[in-house]
Amino acid sequence: MTDTDSVICERRGQAFWITINRPDKRNAINAGVVAGISRGYHDAHDDKKVRVIVLTGAGDKAFCAGADLQNSGAAFAMEFSRPNVDYADLLRLSQNATKPAIARVGGVCMAGGMGLLCMTDMAVAADHVIFGLPEVKVGVFPMQVLSLLQSIAPRRLVSEWSLTGEPFDARTAQAAGLLNYVVPSAELDAKVDWLVNRIIDKSPTAIRRGKYAMRAIASMSFDESIAYTESQIALLAMTEDAREGLKAFGEKRKPSWSGK
Repeated sequence: MTDTDSVICERRGQAFWITINRPDKRNAINAGVVAGISRGYHDAHDDKKVRVIVLTGAGDKAFCAGADLQNSGAAFAMEFSRPNVDYADLLRLSQNATKPAIARVGGVCMAGGMGLLCMTDMAVAADHVIFGLPEVKVGVFPMQVLSLLQSIAPRRLVSEWSLTGEPFDARTAQAAGLLNYVVPSAELDAKVDWLVNRIIDKSPTAIRRGKYAMRAIASMSFDESIAYTESQIALLAMTEDAREGLKAFGEKRKPSWSGK
């Protein structure tokens, strides 16, 4: 286990857990949190035994309440000689990741925390969780969060959330496409484990190449997308996992994935 002041990274079987470890600050984002999550993503991809990432927050009060506003100047500061912002780079990193990620949302999810939620592939939340984009209440706007949110939730809902800054509940978040499952708090970990187990018994090669393709075709036209994907399925069929999967299907047994 690697433990820093802000983030705990831990491999549990074939799942790599990244936990924001600032429960006294409602797991608010600071430089250490961004660096810790980024490190976790890199470590998870470097470890061949890891099949899925789980992103969560310590305690039961908050998944992530957004930027740490105790030092508001630092929260929105930018070094003008650098074209990139660290939080934006984290969102970029997540979108280029080839291992699936699940958000485990056990408490409030606000502002920049919504960006962390959106950067994962799937999400499970406790039914009491409150979500929101309250930035307009402090004179800013969820600029970077919108880069991911607008492709997940309906445009009019995104507009309402962003322009009013008012919170909404877990069922609304699920109906909008932000969450896969909403469960009672006592069932949250079991549901996350269930989802993890539905991933780790599948082909790691198919998932890795599939995520790569999903990212590539996101902004393509249909004609571009179909041309790209027809070549990708031909390449995928040449992998060891594809050969093993088809052989196992014919022999009516569970496949033994090599990840190649």
